[in-house]
Amino acid sequence: MEPIITFHNFTFKYRAQQEPSLRDINLQIYPGEKILITGPSGCGKSTIAHCINGLIPGSIAGDIQGELLVDGCDPSKEGVFGMSRHVGTVLQDTDGQFIGLTVAEDLAFALENDEVPQEEMFRRVDEVADIVDMKKYLGHSPSALSGGQKQRVSMGGVLVDNVRILLFDEPLANLDPATGKRTIELIDRLCHTQNVTVVIIEHRLEDVLTKDVNRIVVVDDGRITADAAPDEILCSDILEKTGVREPLYVTAIKHAGAVIDPKDQPQHIETMNVAPYREKVQSWFRAANLPRKENNNPYALEAEHLSFSYDPGEPVLRDISFRIRKGEMVSIVGKNGAGKSTLSSLICGFYQPTGGHILVNGEDIAPLSVKERGEKIGLVMQSPNQMISKPMIFDEVGLGLSVRGVPEEEIRQRVFETLKICGLYQMRNWPVSALSFGQKKRVTIASILVMRPEILILDEPTAGQDFRHYTEIMEFLKRLNEEMGLTILMITHDMHLMLEYTDRAIVLCDGQLVTDDAPAKVLTDEEISKRAYLRKTSLYDLAVRCDIADPGEFASRFILYERAMREKASSAAAARSAMPGKAGE
Repeated sequence: MEPIITFHNFTFKYRAQQEPSLRDINLQIYPGEKILITGPSGCGKSTIAHCINGLIPGSIAGDIQGELLVDGCDPSKEGVFGMSRHVGTVLQDTDGQFIGLTVAEDLAFALENDEVPQEEMFRRVDEVADIVDMKKYLGHSPSALSGGQKQRVSMGGVLVDNVRILLFDEPLANLDPATGKRTIELIDRLCHTQNVTVVIIEHRLEDVLTKDVNRIVVVDDGRITADAAPDEILCSDILEKTGVREPLYVTAIKHAGAVIDPKDQPQHIETMNVAPYREKVQSWFRAANLPRKENNNPYALEAEHLSFSYDPGEPVLRDISFRIRKGEMVSIVGKNGAGKSTLSSLICGFYQPTGGHILVNGEDIAPLSVKERGEKIGLVMQSPNQMISKPMIFDEVGLGLSVRGVPEEEIRQRVFETLKICGLYQMRNWPVSALSFGQKKRVTIASILVMRPEILILDEPTAGQDFRHYTEIMEFLKRLNEEMGLTILMITHDMHLMLEYTDRAIVLCDGQLVTDDAPAKVLTDEEISKRAYLRKTSLYDLAVRCDIADPGEFASRFILYERAMREKASSAAAARSAMPGKAGE
């Protein structure tokens, strides 16, 4: 069988950069395969996607060496339009993909270009809208949708076209866990029933692996460092070395001191042979009983019977009450459309509640303007395109300080310090337009962190981030939380983040507060997880299959153990940097 995609000694360098983004790529993908491409942010994954769909060099200039064939075509000759007849792409940045004024128009765009008869067009749009669960939004503007809904519309726009290759660039970035799981199931079904080849570029490895993939291709620094079956990749240390998050159950087994054998098929915890590892996991669980920290600080933020409606008689939030202490890190979770982003908008003053009160440090903040609230509360929005207003990275991060009259030298110092923490210092003089979606996300986080707010709200802070940058940002936030007492709220679909870094989870569903509890308890409660469109942690499944009676406690001990390991590593790194003779190296 001939491959449908072939990279042969392929190298690509953007015109604006000195070094190639792809180096000597050799990759073959065969018809009907489902391939997962993963690796750290900026490693070249999205560049590979852009080469496959013709954006490179059709719309993005650069220097190419080597050969690339996609479905028998040379993308450099076919261009974007020509390749669109072979490759259907769901972009990482959904805002840059919409064409129509309504969802229906956007889904129909490709059909209109192909002059499909109107009756057939209506039928196919209706069918696809039903598949992606957007039928009741056909008359809505794409710009009015949530991030997850936008992702589904983008997928629908691909499904209406008759292509042989489906290319997904971070398809789970803005989806809640349950919707993400259904998305992966839909992609898997398409792969098997529509006779298409699927290429998925994604950081959320564990979520993608809920369904089989033929191979995992690991990319690092523009090179392919591994190309093998999932069972082989998961049993190696390549993901950890590259900066990609392993499935939690795999990490837990390794913490227990076991060496996983590929023959035990670790790709799925539900079907993995855990018998050889059961005793070690049980022993580790008994030994990993670490102390828990208590927070008895005064309350930093309180919501009292909070309600809100965009339209009269259609409540978005109903009687929401919670209290967050100073220095807490709290996650706000729930399915797309549950009211999470609306809640953050109320706290920041973008909207006024139709009922109830919001208190900061015990005082009602209703009289405060958005600007006055901004002195106490910082918000990092879900889409970086909604926040970025300057062309250069340094200027964007320093903008808030500049408009407040901070001296130039202090701006320079604080911007550089923040850029280093966010992994962007080497790009300080780059234009924002040269960045990937994930890198833009880090710029927006940096632009708020540099302001040193008292309360920080982050809407999907780790969307599009690899494990290395995810850890850098979250460890920085944790350090601010512990050393400066910064109170942090994170609206997230990332269950790893919720488990690893937050003390509590406020769970919303259909505008109501479902529960307010420890993350490990939430993600080991099947009823709550199902109701709020969360995904029960794989640590629960591992604990059950290893005959551990309290899966919630197993998950809690795993998180405490991981935190202790990170603190130990951080302390060791600090000690090394303080050693004589190390400064400036």
